[in-house]
Amino acid sequence: MNIEISNGRVIDPKSGVDRSNTSLFIVDRKIAGIGEAPAGFVAERTIDAAGCVVCPGLIDLGARLNSIEAELAAAVAGGVTSVVVPPDADPPLDEPELADRLVHRAKEIRKARVFPLGALTLGLKGERLSELAGLKKAGCVAFSQAKVPVVDTEALLRALEYAASFDFPVFLHPQDYWLSRNGIAHDGELSARLGLAGIPVAAETIAIATIVQLVRDTGCRVHLTRLSSAAGVALVKAAIDEGLPLSFDIGVHHLLLTENDIGFFNAHARFLPPLRTRDDRAALSAAAAAGLAAICSDHTPVGADDKLVPFGEAKPGATGLEVLLPLTLKWAEQEGIALPAALARITCAPAEILGLPGGTLTLGAAADLCIFDPAANWTLTPEALKSRGKNSPWLGYEMNGKVRHTLVDGRQVY
Repeated sequence: MNIEISNGRVIDPKSGVDRSNTSLFIVDRKIAGIGEAPAGFVAERTIDAAGCVVCPGLIDLGARLNSIEAELAAAVAGGVTSVVVPPDADPPLDEPELADRLVHRAKEIRKARVFPLGALTLGLKGERLSELAGLKKAGCVAFSQAKVPVVDTEALLRALEYAASFDFPVFLHPQDYWLSRNGIAHDGELSARLGLAGIPVAAETIAIATIVQLVRDTGCRVHLTRLSSAAGVALVKAAIDEGLPLSFDIGVHHLLLTENDIGFFNAHARFLPPLRTRDDRAALSAAAAAGLAAICSDHTPVGADDKLVPFGEAKPGATGLEVLLPLTLKWAEQEGIALPAALARITCAPAEILGLPGGTLTLGAAADLCIFDPAANWTLTPEALKSRGKNSPWLGYEMNGKVRHTLVDGRQVY
């Protein structure tokens, strides 16, 4: 179908396009022109994007799909056209059949694209390698332990050596098991005052230092997920400056919240890694603003009953797919970051990390689009969420930025 999206502000961070009151043209499900229609173009459908931003569909580097139908509906409602799914499902994604089933089911639902991460080790136990080649053939874009650390460093070394030999990228959550196993909140004055067991920054930095050395020894491409500390950012930046094949992302909640947002044991503010100090948040924000890191939702649907318990017993995580865009816009406004630069963190930056062709509006690219009204306000309530996860530290807050249309492969899915 030939589609014209008219009168919008078209922003493509990758190519530097930022044009107001212009049209974008889609032919055969691909981007065919911006500003000027291709020869012989006749629109079969027109979408009026007056007052809206037209940008590449968002790419989320970490979203759990506890209910695939509901969570993919949440994704497209949030302008997210591609989701990367961690392997810590039930059962873990450690067999090619499981990954193939997930990819096939997502295609049947015809909402957002799904890119699974295969389990690096069987059962995520950190012992024996999964069938990586088979998982890759089944559609896995990389391999991961999700948030389960590999305690045996030799096992991690062998895994990275094997992955490097086939140029398989690996996603690792840097968290030392021994320093974090009993922790609940950031290890500091606040956790001591609240009587909560702490997770020190050293849990992150020790893990990063180990991973950096193993990357140095193996040459494996490693993406570090959900960094939370200034010290962690400094270590990774030094390794990247050294030329090591490392990248990292930051959960959007960590760009806006700190340990103080726990308040009086607000279980909605329990995350893994934990929310840390203002200085840590400032360093994370600076890294994202400088283009060093991608931003992701770390979407974790948690049942209501799992939050209606004492803070230490609550499951960590919050819904994120439907607030990734408005929270990124909120962060950009607070830090004085231009809209194209902010959108880059959730479009072309994740695509580059994954080595995928999405996240751009260049001619010939698949028409994965997010059309949103940056001036629209809406209140985050459980009823407003399509996700089955209704928990968020932002419940009751006003969000700025509302998705009006989402297209995947030239089809309107929201």
